[in-house]
Amino acid sequence: MNARRLASPPHTSGLVGSSAATCRLRAEIARAAPFASNVLITGPSGAGKELVAREVHALSARAGGPFVPVDCASLVGELMASQLFGHVAGAFTGANCDAVGCFQAANGGTLFLDEIGEMELPLQAKLLRVVQERVVTPVGSYAGRPIDVRIVAATNRNLLREVREGRFREDLYYRLHVVHLQASALRDRPDDIPALAATFLQQLAGEGLPCCTLSLEAIAALMAYAWPGNVRQLRNVLEQSVIEAAEPTITGRSIERLLEEEQYYDEPLTDESAKELAAALPSPPLLPPLPASPAWMTLAELEREHLVRTLELTYFNRAAAARLLGISRQALLRKIERHGLA
Repeated sequence: MNARRLASPPHTSGLVGSSAATCRLRAEIARAAPFASNVLITGPSGAGKELVAREVHALSARAGGPFVPVDCASLVGELMASQLFGHVAGAFTGANCDAVGCFQAANGGTLFLDEIGEMELPLQAKLLRVVQERVVTPVGSYAGRPIDVRIVAATNRNLLREVREGRFREDLYYRLHVVHLQASALRDRPDDIPALAATFLQQLAGEGLPCCTLSLEAIAALMAYAWPGNVRQLRNVLEQSVIEAAEPTITGRSIERLLEEEQYYDEPLTDESAKELAAALPSPPLLPPLPASPAWMTLAELEREHLVRTLELTYFNRAAAARLLGISRQALLRKIERHGLA
């Protein structure tokens, strides 16, 4: 009997929505994915850039290989170099054995460099060499190892502005910016919101939360909101609404109340409102003075100290802390994670 090769099922797009922006993005991904060229994805935080990267990988010839995501904002210096390029035993304190870096782990597949604009300049130079030569050298070694990796990078920054201001290497920018994909802000594609909301509610039900639907008034309220936190914020609001819902159908009033709270915390904090917020907070415990340090405090240490004091002042109310610091809650959460304060 002749063996028959079973046809693989058609790929189902992970991009949800039917707006003009989403349809255009799907077409651009389908056109660029089959090639091995590097891809740069731009767009605001929470707009789904990693989902776009996974779609590029899924539609490429490398779909059977690994997809390895790396958060460039979470690690710095030698630790980041080790994570990207690997290291050999004895390369630095604590390196007790050889380690395979993300480049080698992604061999034959796709390496996704998220928040590439946060990468330090010295590390950018090392990355450029790997991108150019397709050879990775582990930390502490002189022996290069050939790799076959497609790089997909993402950023919420304007990298050309970063290049002009000396914070990003121009040569690396052009190596990564071969194919450009733009993830649009959610406020620019409100037609996608009903489909996204239905998908998120289904996912939440699969995670053990109550199975809920949205009323027409609730959908209208979601579509009228500006969504500064984009798709990530939409999922967060829906999760809150499901937890608080007394009935299987989420009402418009419930959504409006949650969005009013979101809008309050997304407003910029003026000097006057900062004073009012600080005055409204309960008196915090007496904070200890800054410890005397024999060396000059680094910027990272100073930021961590200020974060700790702000969180203590607000009794670890992250929304209030973000307002006092003049940053978004998403930015605050990233900083908390980066400094190990979670």
